[in-house]
Amino acid sequence: MQSGISASQELQSALGTLLTSTTQRGLLATIENETIIPSGTIPSTASTFLSDLSNLTPHIPPNAALYILLRRADTLSTADKSLVAITYVPNTAPVRQKMLFASTRLTLVRELGGDHFSESIFTTEAAELTSTGWEKHIAHSAGADPLTAEEQSLLDIKTAEAMESRGTRGQGLAQGGRIAVRADEGIVGALRRLGEGSADGKNNLVQLRMEGATETLQLVSESVATPSGIASAVDATEPRYVFYRHDDADASIVFISTCPSGAKIRERMLYAASRGNVLGLAQTEGGLKVVKKLEATNPDEVTEQLVLDEFRVVEEEKKEGSKGFAKPKRPGRR
Repeated sequence: MQSGISASQELQSALGTLLTSTTQRGLLATIENETIIPSGTIPSTASTFLSDLSNLTPHIPPNAALYILLRRADTLSTADKSLVAITYVPNTAPVRQKMLFASTRLTLVRELGGDHFSESIFTTEAAELTSTGWEKHIAHSAGADPLTAEEQSLLDIKTAEAMESRGTRGQGLAQGGRIAVRADEGIVGALRRLGEGSADGKNNLVQLRMEGATETLQLVSESVATPSGIASAVDATEPRYVFYRHDDADASIVFISTCPSGAKIRERMLYAASRGNVLGLAQTEGGLKVVKKLEATNPDEVTEQLVLDEFRVVEEEKKEGSKGFAKPKRPGRR
């Protein structure tokens, strides 16, 4: 598991109790001290699954993430012990908690036994966990595509992370999924001009953004920047993909990915899942040979010193092979 978090023995035991109980509808779990632990139970007081959801409402916090494991059968005394795993991540939860719960959800199901779970869903609003919200979920699942955009993004993130750990970034990322690069006209031309040198010889920075509603890559700008001016040239309020042509003898291309801590969880997922494909687009269609890759939270982490330090070792990295994304130190840290 990427986060290194695992399910506790207490959670395993609590799951066993849930599966054999005729009075317990569900189990709540949270992450504490790098371990997933049980944090409460949901009783069954009604004759149907939908009616029992009212017992869940008092346990849903407005600003904290939570795992919820629910028995799906209407009658708990039957042999049907299938579960639904719910990852509840409200938009008001702390950013680190959002990412931690999102990145751990698939492993939670795997560690507890995938055969127990008939479904795994991702929710961000308490209203989705009411009888009305669940009926909408059922109607959505009955359509051609049963996965929500959030679920598909999370699956793509896991694919991207697995590829990066194997050193195969951008090689077939999310093929067949919905996180594919749909690029507006003009992007490829801008990337080619960057690689060849613009007509006036000045533009050396191409800035791209992902439009969330349509998951389409858009061209923000073509501009000129010095190593010390990259940070101020990049938008600090939403994630960005940036390609910078350095002023070394080889006119080396640098790929910079920024994702501010204040970005919405949906944006962070989308950018993480699409990063490899954006890089692939630049290299295959834009003709760029990217020699350095930098990943930052905020643009001000991409300092002149960082860029210059990276190029002091570029020749050594060429000999050793790709090092992947370098994570810059925060300003003020040495």
